[in-house]
Amino acid sequence: METTVCPWCQTEIVWDEELGPEEECPHCQNELNEYRTLNIDIEEDGEELEPEVMTHSHDEDKLSISPFWERDVSRTTSTIRALDKYETSHDLMNYEEMVEKVLDEQEEVPECPHCHEYMLLAGQQVTDAGFQPAVVKALQSPILSTPFTVDLYICTGCFHVQTTLSEEDRLRLVQGLSK
Repeated sequence: METTVCPWCQTEIVWDEELGPEEECPHCQNELNEYRTLNIDIEEDGEELEPEVMTHSHDEDKLSISPFWERDVSRTTSTIRALDKYETSHDLMNYEEMVEKVLDEQEEVPECPHCHEYMLLAGQQVTDAGFQPAVVKALQSPILSTPFTVDLYICTGCFHVQTTLSEEDRLRLVQGLSK
C-alpha cells in the first residue's frame, strides 16, 4: 500500500498498488497531479482592473469571469464584523485581549455560524413554565421535559446570539432517546 498526502487539504490518502494512485483527493475533490498557479498583476497607479475574459478551446464564446472574492462580498450580511464600527470610539485591542481571557476560561467555545468568530458564554437560562414540550408517539413522552437549561452565547464579532442545550441536559436527552 502506497500513501500520498493531498497538497490542498493535507489528508493522507492510502491507495492500492494494483489500482494505482488516486487522481483526485476523496476528501476535498481537488486534483492530486500538480498545483495550479494563479498570477495576479498588481498595478501601482491605482487603476481598477477590468475582469479578465477567458476562452475555452471547446467553446468559442467568451466568458466574463469576475474575481472569486467579489462573489463572496454579495453573500455577506450587514451584521458580519459589526464590531468594526466601534473601532474609532473604543480600544479594540483591550477588547480582544479580554475576549481571549474569557474564552480561555470557557469549557466550550462555539464558532459563530455567521462570521466564524468565537462566542462568549454570557449565561444560562432555565426554561420551565413557558415551555410546552412535544410528546412523541414513539417515546410516548416528551423528548425533553422541563426544567432544562440552555447556555446563551454571544459572538464577539457580529454579536449574534445563540442558545445551546446545557451539557447536563444534553446527557439527559441522549439517555432518554437511547432507551
